[in-house]
Amino acid sequence: MIDSLSTQVRSMVISSTVILGFISISAMFLIWWERKVSAHIQNRLGPMIVGWHGSLQSIADTVKLLLKENIVPAGADKMIWWLAPFFVVVPSVMVFVTIPFARNFVVHDLNVGILFITSITSVSVLGIFMAGWGSNNKYSLLGGMRSAAQIISYEVPLLLSVVVVIMEAGTLSMQGIIHAQEHGWFILKPNLAIAFVIYFISSTAEVNRVPFDIPEAESELGAGYHTEYTGMKFAMFFVAEYTNLFIVSAVAATLFLGGWQGPFLPSAFWFLLKSYGIIFLSMWVRWTLPRVRMDQMMGFAWKFLTPVALLNLLISGWLMLR
Repeated sequence: MIDSLSTQVRSMVISSTVILGFISISAMFLIWWERKVSAHIQNRLGPMIVGWHGSLQSIADTVKLLLKENIVPAGADKMIWWLAPFFVVVPSVMVFVTIPFARNFVVHDLNVGILFITSITSVSVLGIFMAGWGSNNKYSLLGGMRSAAQIISYEVPLLLSVVVVIMEAGTLSMQGIIHAQEHGWFILKPNLAIAFVIYFISSTAEVNRVPFDIPEAESELGAGYHTEYTGMKFAMFFVAEYTNLFIVSAVAATLFLGGWQGPFLPSAFWFLLKSYGIIFLSMWVRWTLPRVRMDQMMGFAWKFLTPVALLNLLISGWLMLR
């Protein structure tokens, strides 16, 4: 009994260390990569001085944030203000428990894996709203309220697109969904291709990226809900944003692109290639399209995307009953 418990504790410690290491490295890489992608799209150089092609720039930024003073607004609700970054970061870390990085590499393959992911990621909206509320800043409060409204609105079509995949696979397990695509990726079917497009648009809104980054609009709100944060607390929001970007892309690769499936090369390579490929697509969209107004964004979610997702769900159910 004691040996079994110690083995479980050891496994949890190792898994947690690996996950935290991957999150840190991935976030720094994605920050550097987005700078380079945006520079190429806009005919600029991007980071070039610190390291080869600025490859060490993210490390320099991390050191800078570590050394910055932690300033607390005078009128802030200190407990809410301090807890907000943790409510944003911790759910993102927890999600990695069920992400299948390779054929035999997943921390725990829950039989309700996709339900766990969609439930846990919804908690981060509390952290965002807490950051806006606790900062005692009208711009931060507006950013937090906008973000909460946006995330809740776009969760509806996102979950409807996920339900289509669950119906097709017949399981909530992430590994089970991948195995269900052994004879053809789901994105190759028309109704599931539509579900992928809906998922991609909704997930872009979920992680507050252009053209849906109105909660952080610098022209209106300064930076939105994290305007009053400095140093490592600001870095926690930044890391959470890029971690969530990886999560929604990894989930998309799992649900629609066969996850770790692929010929010849190791399964982990295929999973990361598909995930980072979707991230590149998201970056391409960010640096190509303009920001939309708040009313346009909310109207698009409720008047267009949700009805299309519902119709696609009904069609998928009808096709399965034929």
